[in-house]
Amino acid sequence: MRSANLLNDFAFKYVFGEDCKEANDALKSLLTVFLERKVNHVVVKNSEMVKDYSKMKSPRLDLLVEFDDQTTVDLEMQLRQTKDNLPIRFSYYLARLHGSQELEGKYYGELKETIVLVFFNVNLIDNHRMCNTFTLRNEKGLSFVEESQDRMKLRTVEMAKLDINKPLKDMNEQEKMIYYFLNCHKGMDDSKIKVMIESDGVIQMLEKRVETISDDGWKKIIEDFQKLHENEERMELQLELEEAQKQVKDAQKEVKELNQERVLMVQMMLKNGMSVSQIAKSLSKSEEEIMKWIS
Repeated sequence: MRSANLLNDFAFKYVFGEDCKEANDALKSLLTVFLERKVNHVVVKNSEMVKDYSKMKSPRLDLLVEFDDQTTVDLEMQLRQTKDNLPIRFSYYLARLHGSQELEGKYYGELKETIVLVFFNVNLIDNHRMCNTFTLRNEKGLSFVEESQDRMKLRTVEMAKLDINKPLKDMNEQEKMIYYFLNCHKGMDDSKIKVMIESDGVIQMLEKRVETISDDGWKKIIEDFQKLHENEERMELQLELEEAQKQVKDAQKEVKELNQERVLMVQMMLKNGMSVSQIAKSLSKSEEEIMKWIS
């Protein structure tokens, strides 16, 4: 059994995003299968690997892909379910990608289509579909714009929904590719992987890309992967600590403001001739508590 694992986002970006014909062919096959549209020509805009982890909140190992019609796809392999909410994160990615287009001196109708295509290995969406596409719709499902004019799409692939025991002959192309992602580290030791490698042209192409990861190269990828996620976890803990400190400060501020309001109220009652015992009774407090407020 080999160590190569396409759930590792470094390996995923290497296999599909390296600047070479083989990776580009594999990428076109991936996009054709999961976007369900023929892909003839794509360009990876960010094929380089991330080098500096120290200053990044969430290191990005996405693939920014541009089609020949200038459609842009942000392709993500998101293995871990972090405390930093995934659906909100993906919505942010889509908004940022769509808003990054240069529109000065142009009509809004010239905006190009943007798609966030994200693979993750947890269940988030309450249905049985492995692939879901989200667009702008109202609470009853009515599209905000005509489907042909909708230029923002979020396409999710929940790999955890795959029935891994499903016979290979009954799997569609999406299911086969996901099965390969989840189990390619087993290589020919897995009977389904073995059959796919021997008979499926797309999987053969992916297998050749995975095989280019040498043992030494893969060790470096794992080290980089660990550094990246250690930094991400460290940043998440820092954000949680800052949020907790903010909540404590907000609570202290609320208590202080409440106490000030109480003092002013008691002072007004005293000014109007009420005794401490009368004030305590009207506020359902002890006389000692009232005296502490005004002391």
